[in-house]
Amino acid sequence: MPPGLPPTALFINRELSWLEFNARVLHEALDPRVPLLERLKFLSIFSTNLDEFYMVRVAGLRRKAAQGAAQYPPDGLAPAEQLTAIQQRVRELLALRDGCLHDELLPTLAGHGVRLVRMGELAPAEWMRVDEFFESQVFPILTPLAVDPGHPFPYISNLSLSLAVELRDPDRGDEHFARVKVPRSLPRWVPTGELNRFVPLEELIGANLQALFPGMEVLRWFAFRITRYSDLDLGQIDQVEDLLDSIEQQVFRRRFGEVVRLEVQEGMPAALRTLLLEELNDAETQSVSALTPDEVHESGRLLELGDLMALAALDFPDLKDPPFTPVVPAVLREGAAGGRSMFDLIRERDLLVHHPFHSFDATVERFLEEAAADPMVLAIKTTLYRTSGDTAIVEALTDAAQAGKQVAALVELQARFDEVNNINWARTLERYGVHVAYGLPGLKTHCKTVLVVRRDPDGAMRRYCHIGTGNYNSKTARLYTDVGLFTASPSIGADLSDLFNTLTGFSRQRLYRKLIVAPANMRERVIALIEREAALAEAGRPARIVAKMNALVDPETIAALYRASQAGVEIDLIVRGICCLRPGVEGVSDRIRVISIVGRFLEHSRIFHFANDGQPAYYIGSADWMPRNFDRRVEALVPVEHPALHAHLQSLLDTCLADNRQAWELHADGAYRQRRPARGERERGTHRILPKDPWGRARETPHVPTRAVPADAAEGREAPIGD
Repeated sequence: MPPGLPPTALFINRELSWLEFNARVLHEALDPRVPLLERLKFLSIFSTNLDEFYMVRVAGLRRKAAQGAAQYPPDGLAPAEQLTAIQQRVRELLALRDGCLHDELLPTLAGHGVRLVRMGELAPAEWMRVDEFFESQVFPILTPLAVDPGHPFPYISNLSLSLAVELRDPDRGDEHFARVKVPRSLPRWVPTGELNRFVPLEELIGANLQALFPGMEVLRWFAFRITRYSDLDLGQIDQVEDLLDSIEQQVFRRRFGEVVRLEVQEGMPAALRTLLLEELNDAETQSVSALTPDEVHESGRLLELGDLMALAALDFPDLKDPPFTPVVPAVLREGAAGGRSMFDLIRERDLLVHHPFHSFDATVERFLEEAAADPMVLAIKTTLYRTSGDTAIVEALTDAAQAGKQVAALVELQARFDEVNNINWARTLERYGVHVAYGLPGLKTHCKTVLVVRRDPDGAMRRYCHIGTGNYNSKTARLYTDVGLFTASPSIGADLSDLFNTLTGFSRQRLYRKLIVAPANMRERVIALIEREAALAEAGRPARIVAKMNALVDPETIAALYRASQAGVEIDLIVRGICCLRPGVEGVSDRIRVISIVGRFLEHSRIFHFANDGQPAYYIGSADWMPRNFDRRVEALVPVEHPALHAHLQSLLDTCLADNRQAWELHADGAYRQRRPARGERERGTHRILPKDPWGRARETPHVPTRAVPADAAEGREAPIGD
């Protein structure tokens, strides 16, 4: 790379890049082209995203700043500098959010008959209705907590909504402070009795505070909310004797993490803010550093905007995205009609699926259900990073175990904020006879894999595999875009066997036939693939890389991409979230283009294409290009080898790259600018095209005929099918 360029000219800060991703989420709420209730949904997502950012990333930076961390990120910004920049940007985004909600979305919703009203706006009949609700449902569970020498400042749970109440003793004239928690067990938006009219629960409580403090004069109240450090402290996790017990203890201690943010309702007097800040710092005995005034955020009338998701779910079809029905891939639909199992079909040809546009239950869940019911299936092995309640996946595994099959599940206990769910699912699986492992010490198991061992009618033992980019979760499979490969490739099956032996036993396999596995060899293999394209460009051959992922952070991989750009490789990166690479830097990244697609679905698929001098290589899998994926997680990328499937992946990538509706271009200055159709140009939105065709093709292509292909020819399999 050219000498003399400062780190900030070569790398974008990770945390600031994430904030810009969340700004793109917020933009969906600001965009009048988005249906109204979908805009409300994006406002909710933006807010919950920001909560998690403070619980984990900002909390971690505060700790580094307090400890005087000497190691800086590649961009060179010290933790204190990052915190200052974060606070400034967050304030800008919160102003946009609150303005959007109160000045645009709520008034527009009111025009459609959906109103959030104040208590003073209620008609007499509505007053009676909500008062009755307060008396019967709310008042019995409220606990007013005084703060005075005899009553210390109470514990405030993470992200809970509270009222700070100022009171006066009419007899003595002295003033007091109390806290009232807004219960999470009750609906946040209380129906008034009139259709689609709601009053916020905190306002209902605020209007009835006199009932909680009889004999006292209620002066005023304001809502507030705190955010606590909530990441698990797993620095010594490789030394624990019982991983499950250790995770349970860490989850419990999470409740008492230090406070990293205070949110207050607009108009809260400075004296009350100061009181809250002082009481929090004194009561919490902040283990890292005291909360500062800069870490107090004033929002509008409403806090806890994640609860807006309940309003976004109201039944107004005209105010939402048009519904779509996931399709069943033609080969599976026709095969089922002919009485053929998925094993019959996968044995003949590889199958590629794209969720949510391809039905999850008719593909992945069906695969496991057939495996559980098939008497020829002897063993099932799978990894579970996040799964959903009462899922068909779990039911299939337990059914298989009860049927006497050998069933093993790697349940990742360290899936952030899903730890409790996964602990419960692990114990459920164990009760039904599933062999449950919790992963490797010091590593998260993030790969998405299923291995089914079957004795086929011809007497041969075969391995049937599914390797994907998304979790085995039926709920997120309807919201996230993910691809998956079904294959009976002997070499891939053997690799999966080796991988599961590593996950459940003492194997330390590092050499794989087809899979690229982290932490064994993924960074080295990825960089080697990039360098192969660079060598081709230097030799005067066409060279191209297209990579789609959620995040690009790893400095070694970024440096390899810079070298490839300088060698002449044309590089297109589709990075939904964090991107620390700066495209378009003269002499460094002139040939690199970066876009981010944010819209109706959460872009989650990882797809990597290397032109390879006319012999293209395609990979899909679970890993982003981040240090954590390469070094601290078990990840798997699988090659998609058959040309018939290359066409599907390429058309999907081409659809993303051609997007002029939802795509944001990253520029060398670190700013993202959303594409707009040129005059007379047809609008091409990825999330409008894919529900019509899972691969983004202009028209539905016919069933790909069976034909021999060079790749894996020794295995005697036919050409694959993509839909």
